[in-house]
Amino acid sequence: MSIADALDDEMLGKARALRHDLHRLPELSGYEGETAARIAAEMAALGARQVVTGLGGTGVAAVFGEGHAALLIRAELDALPIMETGQPAHRSQRSGVAHLCGHDGHMAILHAVAQALAVSPPASRVILLFQPAEEIGAGARAVLDDPRFAELGATMAVSLHNLPGMPRGAVALRAGPVNCASRGLKVRLSGRTAHASEPEKGLSPGVALAGLIPALGALSRTLPTEDAGFRLATVTHARLGVPAFGVAPGEAEIYVTLRTLLDDAMAALEAEARALVAEIAQGFDVEITVHEAFGHCVNHPDATAMLERAAQDMPRHEAALPMRASEDFGLFGNAMPSAMIFLGAGDECPALHAPDYDFPDSLIEVGAQLFLRAVADFGRP
Repeated sequence: MSIADALDDEMLGKARALRHDLHRLPELSGYEGETAARIAAEMAALGARQVVTGLGGTGVAAVFGEGHAALLIRAELDALPIMETGQPAHRSQRSGVAHLCGHDGHMAILHAVAQALAVSPPASRVILLFQPAEEIGAGARAVLDDPRFAELGATMAVSLHNLPGMPRGAVALRAGPVNCASRGLKVRLSGRTAHASEPEKGLSPGVALAGLIPALGALSRTLPTEDAGFRLATVTHARLGVPAFGVAPGEAEIYVTLRTLLDDAMAALEAEARALVAEIAQGFDVEITVHEAFGHCVNHPDATAMLERAAQDMPRHEAALPMRASEDFGLFGNAMPSAMIFLGAGDECPALHAPDYDFPDSLIEVGAQLFLRAVADFGRP
């Protein structure tokens, strides 16, 4: 019996039930303690040879099989700070927090894989990694920086992400860039407050803030995402003073998210944004901090070829790549050959991060079979 044939309806039912449980009790990035404990218990119950907890914070790694070479398959633990408006029976029980990106489904896929590996041991080692804090771009770096990660000895890494708007069950895969680099800049301008009847006695950053909004957006270049010169600057938040009628404002904040196809272009774009702020905000105290810095995600040819073989009988939809969205899985490519594949969630599925999104349960089997074929391919002499 092949590893892929080991997956049966009972296993899939358990994986679906796990997803629904995880969906009801979502946890934010860096605070995934309950989720991680549940995953660790499930992996131990399935007979994993080793279960490492607290990896990079709350991460969990479960090892199956033996051998020197090891294939790492990654899923994510964290949910989003968004109020769920959908009404599935398993809807979130935590107000303002919900699995609206499908990480619950990705974990369920790896749970199905683990069940199959438990009854049909792989020919090489397989590391199932449940990574924390993907949504804020901090988790992959924290896992890689944990000394225990190197001890696991992963030699290749793969992952998947569901993608609404693409036919359900179709895959998108290519070597080279698949996700953009991005980072957020938080700009704070400090002047001096004054009575609203005497604004001339203060120093309001209102005009500077109004100038920064279009100027930062103008750093974008209208180019196809796959063009190396692609760049996008999106103002995501702006605030002037406090809500009051009697106070002329003395401070302001603006958030801008920068995107480039590759890491090399990000430094130049950030430098331009900083120079623009310095020019427009002359006369104010300026503080700029970097948040949610994601590196680019570039698929290695060898890891991509393995996934190509695993997905050879699946329908394809290449127009989706490269994505503008970022994914911190790309950092694993700095340590080993890695590749991410994208799995269609359906044209009718609400978009990722939409308040009514819900991971399609039918993708659990599709994703698990894909990974199990990759495991079998990886273990061939």
